[in-house]
Amino acid sequence: MILDLDIGNTLSKWRLKEAQSSEIRSRGAVWTREEWRPGADIPDLDVVESVRISSVARAAVLDETVNLLRHRVPHVYVARSMRESLGVVNGYDEPRRLGVDRWMGALAGYQLAGGCCAIDCGSAITVDFVLPGGSHLGGYIIPGLRLMKESLKLGTRNVTIDPESEAEALLEPGKRTVEAVNHGIYMAAVSAINRIYSEVCDQQGVALPMLLTGGDARVVSRGVQVPHAVWPDMVYGGLEACFPLTLAERAGKMSGAPNVPEPVSLEKIRAGLAFSMLL
Repeated sequence: MILDLDIGNTLSKWRLKEAQSSEIRSRGAVWTREEWRPGADIPDLDVVESVRISSVARAAVLDETVNLLRHRVPHVYVARSMRESLGVVNGYDEPRRLGVDRWMGALAGYQLAGGCCAIDCGSAITVDFVLPGGSHLGGYIIPGLRLMKESLKLGTRNVTIDPESEAEALLEPGKRTVEAVNHGIYMAAVSAINRIYSEVCDQQGVALPMLLTGGDARVVSRGVQVPHAVWPDMVYGGLEACFPLTLAERAGKMSGAPNVPEPVSLEKIRAGLAFSMLL
């Protein structure tokens, strides 16, 4: 059995994958905290032969997790942001400062689409671009939906946006404070994503497929104006590409990978951008 770990600032997500069949057996998440114990929080650790880790938590949390696992599991692989990997050249001046979750998403997106806009809708919303040919341009980081709500300090942080809400309703003026907050942060997030995508595609002269992941990907997806796909396991896909352990992974198959969305034409993107600048 293979254990994949995506340790974030807020949640630590995990899944168990069958090494022979590549079938996902179970998955879950726990709050990221210094005292968390993989052996207690993750079931069936005794049957795990290999662990793959992507972590943006504090170094002490990662070190303790790795030390614990190495006493229980034969093989532990830790992903790191690098200058170049799998045909992608890191766009950061100091490559290791790029969040490894963003790097995993960029690598997975490139393996799937050969160039992409990879968006992670978590505690922060990150937007990264990889051009055909493998040049990672860098990206953008804006507060996620929950962080934006907490920053307002209006006592509405626990009233979340329903992921089943229609985008049209979320973009209307709110008639209660909770609605006004939720609709405002939603408008800010999706407007930023739509504008960033259009601006970068215009600058680079290429229309890129868009891939979304993260806890708020489903609801953010409803307000994104260009063709896109939601890929919940995109970070895991990066781990699979970096450390292929199954026959399917060695053949280049990433679990749960969606069909690559066909982007609209660059001419249409530019026309929409030009129109928005006139408003």
